[in-house]
Amino acid sequence: MTKADIVNEIAKETGIDRLTVLNAVESFMDNVKKSLVKGENVYLRGFGSFIVKTRAQKTARNISKKTTIIIPEHKIPSFKPSKTFVGDVKK
Repeated sequence: MTKADIVNEIAKETGIDRLTVLNAVESFMDNVKKSLVKGENVYLRGFGSFIVKTRAQKTARNISKKTTIIIPEHKIPSFKPSKTFVGDVKK
């Protein structure tokens, strides 16, 4: 399912025009991104959490050049579904 599909489904279910729904979805995604950039997690009860994880520094190898490089510690966004969400998907 794409963002356009989500917008169309919400517009059809709620009766709100498609452009308003698109703006709401875009605003939601922008706010989640801004929060994660600040290092703040986003918790949506019954759905899941958008969290920032820290990856430790590690050594990697380039096999073709036979060299090693150090990948510094960095942060990545992650999604952790709620227990009810996982339970619904398992059905």
